[in-house]
Amino acid sequence: MTPSLTDLFPFMIHEPPADREESPSPRRWRTLWISDLHLGTRDCKAEFLLDFLHRNDSDTLYLAGDVIDAWALKSSWRWPQTHNDVVQTILGKARSGTRVVYVPGNHDEFLRDYLPMTVGGVQLQREAFHETADGRRLWIVHGDDFDNVVVNAKWLAQLGSAAYDVALWLNRLFNYFRRRMGYPYWSLSAYLKGKVKDAVSVMSKYETILAEEARRRRVDGVVCGHIHRAEIRKMDEIDYMNSGDWVESCTALAEDFMGRISLLRWTGAFAPTRRKRAPAVLVTPDSA
Repeated sequence: MTPSLTDLFPFMIHEPPADREESPSPRRWRTLWISDLHLGTRDCKAEFLLDFLHRNDSDTLYLAGDVIDAWALKSSWRWPQTHNDVVQTILGKARSGTRVVYVPGNHDEFLRDYLPMTVGGVQLQREAFHETADGRRLWIVHGDDFDNVVVNAKWLAQLGSAAYDVALWLNRLFNYFRRRMGYPYWSLSAYLKGKVKDAVSVMSKYETILAEEARRRRVDGVVCGHIHRAEIRKMDEIDYMNSGDWVESCTALAEDFMGRISLLRWTGAFAPTRRKRAPAVLVTPDSA
């Protein structure tokens, strides 16, 4: 028997998102990919994500894992209204005709026990495949299955998660003072992670393994999440694309109707603590 939304998410409030100020007509994409929302944690940038979801629509929306952080919810309960609004906004897109595909990650791995299934109009799958408008075949996966630390030493992954929480606390404090000074959000934690030699080495190995697996599967590219480092780059003949996260970088991948895929950054254009929000969108023109 297929579980209901209430069975899967008993903590979720089933009501429409809170009213938001009017925004311009959303930009339309063929496909959007987001991952690593980590709803249920203090560091989830739910306000940034809600603004992104209201300003961008797509024919297909892929959720590439770690949407809900069950690890965090087990140790410390946190489910504010904005996190509920994110879930309800995504469900609203599914009801309005967007094809929504959810590939669970390691932080929401409890959902893997029910796969495959469709609930609330959202398709839950262990992995997915996507054909771009220009004919490329992409493999969609969260990526934790190819992370040696997660696979072989889960306790070490959880220890690393605790250390990561400390970095996020510093990030939160840093950005509190930036906001007080009138500056937009900037991820200190992502910057520090990018400067630590061991972290860079681990992430590079992860990217190499994913590209090799994509080659073995005879696809043209892979879209993943997990390591919280948004990137689009060629690895030999394979398009490696990581959608980043909504804890540090606030990024997404977007395919236009010609099949071009770009990386969207949603941090500098929107400051949730300000009364007025800048309408600009920061888009990097990187294309696969």
